[in-house]
Amino acid sequence: MTADTTLIHALRRGDDDAFRSVVTTYHPALVRTARRFVGDHAVAEEVTQETWLVVIRSIDSFEGRSSFKTWLFAILANQARSRFTREQRHAPSPEPSVHPRWFQGPDGEDPGHWQSSPVGWGSLPDAQLLGRESLEVVQRAIDQLPDAQRHVITLRDIEGFDAGEVSVILG
Repeated sequence: MTADTTLIHALRRGDDDAFRSVVTTYHPALVRTARRFVGDHAVAEEVTQETWLVVIRSIDSFEGRSSFKTWLFAILANQARSRFTREQRHAPSPEPSVHPRWFQGPDGEDPGHWQSSPVGWGSLPDAQLLGRESLEVVQRAIDQLPDAQRHVITLRDIEGFDAGEVSVILG
């Protein structure tokens, strides 16, 4: 029996300790992720609370087609999108997520390929990433990205989901 199966059985039985453990484990990451969707910490906390309510109400319908964690974050993503749509805080950006000129050579040649490959995070000096100011700059930069990019970066690069799980979570 997998850890997910054991957890699901405990949650379905109404095991308070199992639920407390799940909340302790995932709540901070859910709030961080929700904040990236809705842009406001207080609203992110509300979205996360709504997510926990959906989990409690829906645990019996969990089919195990994904991990519990992926299912949980998919619920969060749906709650955050619904909340964002209800509040209509921002109009959708007419700009493409990645500007087309980034994919062309100097004379417009070789369209569809990067002009220069993106720099991988691993090639940056650790000291730069570990500095508080650098992290704050990165957080502000992520906050300014278009919604779709911000959501993918948050789930994949901050929360550690693989591309397939991100696809499932974001639908």
